Amino acid sequence: MEPKWLSWAKKLQAISQAGLTYSENKYDIERFQQIRDLSVEILNEYTEINNEKIKDLFCNETGYQTPKVDIRGAIFKEDKILMVKERIDGCWSIPGGWAEYNLSVKENIVKEVKEEAGLNIVPQKIIAILDKNKHNKPITPYGIYKIFVLCELIDGEFENNIETEESCFFALTELPSLSLERNSENQIRMCFEAKSNNNFFTMFD
Repeated sequence: MEPKWLSWAKKLQAISQAGLTYSENKYDIERFQQIRDLSVEILNEYTEINNEKIKDLFCNETGYQTPKVDIRGAIFKEDKILMVKERIDGCWSIPGGWAEYNLSVKENIVKEVKEEAGLNIVPQKIIAILDKNKHNKPITPYGIYKIFVLCELIDGEFENNIETEESCFFALTELPSLSLERNSENQIRMCFEAKSNNNFFTMFD
């Protein structure tokens, strides 16, 4: 369960962001800015993240607040799943990342897998669309939808890049240290199930 203080901070941020976008009265704008500042103070108090970083991550958008989108590609070979070692934390994840605004879901995952693992793939079907804060830690102060896509491997090989250190295929019983913010063991199990079960239905929160 998401802690109440985080739910309150997110609600305050969403209200203030919409208010700052659509209000014309200067006094209303001032009040909505105060609400936004209060949401930042709440996060700072409970997370010890400095205000500038919170503002950059939490208060950097305008308009109606909507979730960010993270897309992950499940690619298999000989009953093993492809994972990449993240440079940022030294742990492993299914390749993927933030969706780019001008690309479709298919185009995004093709791009991410090529950049992070050097592989060419064909997206086949959506495995799941999950609310990140219901499944992954740490909880973030903004909404994230995580889209998992089952992909067919065509060809290619790992190439040195700025995001990942290496790539490897792992059996479910031999998973490495996971980058839990990006994927959990349960989510990887879900991907194995989607591959092996022809009657698997897309999961969503």
